[in-house]
Amino acid sequence: MFQYDLVVVGSGPAGRRGAIQAAKLGKKVLVIEQGKRVGGVSVHTGTIPSKTLRETALNLSGWRERGFYGKAYRVKEEISAEDLRRRLLITLDHEVEVLEHQFARNRVQHIRGKAHFADPSTLEVVKDDGEVIRVTGASILLAVGTKPFRPDYMPFDNKTVLDSDELLDIEELPRSMVVIGAGVIGIEYATIFSALDTAVTLVDPKQTMLDFIDREIVEDFTYQLRDRNMKIMLGTKADQVTKLENGKVELKLDNGRRLVTDMVLFAAGRMGATDTLNLPAAGLEADNRGRLKVNPETFQTSVPNIYAAGDVVGFPSLASTSMEQGRIAARVAIGAVAKEPPKYFPYGIYAVPEISTCGLTEEEMKERGIPYECGIARFRETSRGHIMGLDTGLLKLIFSLKTRRLLGVHIVGEGATELVHIGQAVLNLKGTVEYFVENTFNYPTLAEAYKIAGLDAWNRMGDIKSEL
Repeated sequence: MFQYDLVVVGSGPAGRRGAIQAAKLGKKVLVIEQGKRVGGVSVHTGTIPSKTLRETALNLSGWRERGFYGKAYRVKEEISAEDLRRRLLITLDHEVEVLEHQFARNRVQHIRGKAHFADPSTLEVVKDDGEVIRVTGASILLAVGTKPFRPDYMPFDNKTVLDSDELLDIEELPRSMVVIGAGVIGIEYATIFSALDTAVTLVDPKQTMLDFIDREIVEDFTYQLRDRNMKIMLGTKADQVTKLENGKVELKLDNGRRLVTDMVLFAAGRMGATDTLNLPAAGLEADNRGRLKVNPETFQTSVPNIYAAGDVVGFPSLASTSMEQGRIAARVAIGAVAKEPPKYFPYGIYAVPEISTCGLTEEEMKERGIPYECGIARFRETSRGHIMGLDTGLLKLIFSLKTRRLLGVHIVGEGATELVHIGQAVLNLKGTVEYFVENTFNYPTLAEAYKIAGLDAWNRMGDIKSEL
């Protein structure tokens, strides 16, 4: 007999959603979390902290009002690291309180400690006081998430050379910063600190960034960053990073250039946090980045009773998709029916400005040979955008010429991660360009950009009635 129907390792988005789903279906569930409080990386060092930092930075800097009052406008003249931390702690306390209440309400048991496999159905948990307990589960869900990749050649010191987890504990805001890594995490933090008037340089050995995003959106985004004097150095690698006696950091690049900065943020990738799980005892093996391979429909690993979900299984590594993966994995693990999720889900990049996208990019349309038409709307064309003082922001819709269906929605600008859900709904419900042309949108709103973009495409596609 097993002690639990489902044992979940990790209480991040995938772990908590999976645990609560199984508990709601009447199963006995245990969650093991090695952190001081439940919530995982998402709550304590990832999603929630970075988005809270972003919101605080935009509010205190007066960023959103500068379109009207000029680039010199400030809500608070001197913004300190303590200003950012104060709001962060309030937010984190609230998130943990909500999560603990959810566990209690659904009778999900949870313990603190580090877990590792003894066999495919048994986990040993080392608690904080050194006590070791054994727990068994009919099924086990690994939702351990990731940790920053920390190469040996980087002189990390938690002060001037940091990874993305350490950045939240800085004691003062730097006047200059070099961000190594132009992935989602690197770009989010680079643009947030740029909004705080830190002189930011972004370095990445790849020639391009955000390759899964529509190129036109990336080009518009890049233009906005360069327009505010952010330096973007793609196709360049930092060969050597040295801490100087004056407290600054020197970077020697492979192109011969030399950068001197107050702070270096290394954000070039993350590793699956599987190194302490003793995977061989369960018959599992991780790849060179610590990630686990799973069936993409059931999230079952090569060991039938062990499942994995969230960032530990790799792309897309979003909190939203991790939640759905955890829910589906839990349902399959306990023998419940799990419906296949909708084909298209939104990506959200909480940079300054935001980027959000759902469906096919223009590049993917070309690769698949699908005849298409695009509709474009700029936020400054909307009354709401003018009221808000926006001079940037772009919404792009992609339609099939054959079926007239919406196949892609791509947004860069204020509120992009909220606006995308309108397009997501139309896309997954197989709506056509006529939806945007014939429907009424609240006025004045940024959502009105959908109608403008729809009309832009419709004007070139022609009226379906005239073609019949």
